[in-house]
Amino acid sequence: MDFRQLRYFVAVAEALSFSEAARRLHVSQPPLSVQIKALEEELGSALLERSRHHVALTPAGELFLDKARAALANLDQAREVVRQVASGEAGEIRVGFTASVPMQDIFPRAVHAFREAHRNAKLELVHMSTGQQLQQLEHGEIDIAFLRPSPQFRPPASIAVREVLADRLVAVLPVAHPLAASQHDIDINALSGERFLLFPRGLGCGLFDHATTLCNRAGFAPNVAQEAREATTIIGLVASGAGISVLPQIYARTGIPGVAYLPIAGPDAASRILMAHRAEALSPIMKRFVGYF
Repeated sequence: MDFRQLRYFVAVAEALSFSEAARRLHVSQPPLSVQIKALEEELGSALLERSRHHVALTPAGELFLDKARAALANLDQAREVVRQVASGEAGEIRVGFTASVPMQDIFPRAVHAFREAHRNAKLELVHMSTGQQLQQLEHGEIDIAFLRPSPQFRPPASIAVREVLADRLVAVLPVAHPLAASQHDIDINALSGERFLLFPRGLGCGLFDHATTLCNRAGFAPNVAQEAREATTIIGLVASGAGISVLPQIYARTGIPGVAYLPIAGPDAASRILMAHRAEALSPIMKRFVGYF
């Protein structure tokens, strides 16, 4: 039994005429009759009653017609799914991102536009650190990553990257700090005697390495008084007077009171967000997604 036989049978059952079914199917009548007969022999039951001027469904044929229609409908749906996946209209994609990425205007706008244009696609967004994303990319557990790496980051040959967003690091100070009212970019040297509040290095976050690199290039090692896993926690601790921090400028959007954000002077304070994926060819749905950035 094959799908061609099912189509032939449904055509004859709906037309109740071999000649009309052959016309609709654009085939000659003898091969059509042969295929229906072969189907009946395989099933071991007559599906049609035939006379010179009359064709009718047998009881078995009436029951089989419903099943044949359902099978053909499932086949058509399967073909459409395959077509959509091949064209990039449908499929699954898993995207990792660091905490600050959704705060950038382009990210929510691009994700929303992609979802609106690809209603049959499954897009899963996963929050994780830069280090975690790189590991999962290597293992094929995510498809696209949005990283904020340290300045020393060099992607392995297996990973392709492209810069999609630029940002700067700022000093986050309590509003009562003597430097908080400055109208100029702050030199990182001015923070050498401060207590730093940073992300844990083991978190795999590029911001720890970036902040310590800035300090080291200025000739001092930061006094890390406390670590916290969330930027909003760090900002709240700064507001409480527990110390100062170095974070991307985008975090000024959190609106937490009691803190001031001063841009850090020099090119080394430039921060970037990279979109990364495995260097092998992108799937059709991945090509469509990255096109929004």
